[in-house]
Amino acid sequence: MERVLEQILFASRWLLAPLYFGLALVLVLLAALFFRELAHLATAATALREVDVILAALTLIDLALIGGLVVMVMLSGYENFISKLDEAAAGQRIAWLGKLDTGTLKLKVAASIVAISSIQLLKGFMEVDTLPDDKLLWMVVMHLTFVVSALMLAVMERLMAGTGKGGK
Repeated sequence: MERVLEQILFASRWLLAPLYFGLALVLVLLAALFFRELAHLATAATALREVDVILAALTLIDLALIGGLVVMVMLSGYENFISKLDEAAAGQRIAWLGKLDTGTLKLKVAASIVAISSIQLLKGFMEVDTLPDDKLLWMVVMHLTFVVSALMLAVMERLMAGTGKGGK
């Protein structure tokens, strides 16, 4: 009975595969959005002010960061929880693949969220004349919350690694 239960539990990891496939579809949507924004920037480039071009560039950078985050979670999650990826058969090699455990992945996600939040805050500062003060204040508060959360997560990971109990 125990053996059957263990086999069922082990096989259930494949229930995560559709979630990672869903992330691949999100990546397609992000790419479409990126190219839509890029086309909009290209067609309106001569009519845009410098600040508008900078904001558009920040939007593209933001989308690229989110896309990278999706790839990181999708591939490392698949490899950590479902099955080892056969990179040799695909003829590709990703240096970080296989080196990201769940603790490291959490730190990378937190750092990416802080970077994305920084870009959003910078966008807010670029539009400081039109943005209500309370909205700007909330953006700063949320960004600082992300920064403190990421720092606390890093400290906890380091402490756990020091005790040899880092859930990795």
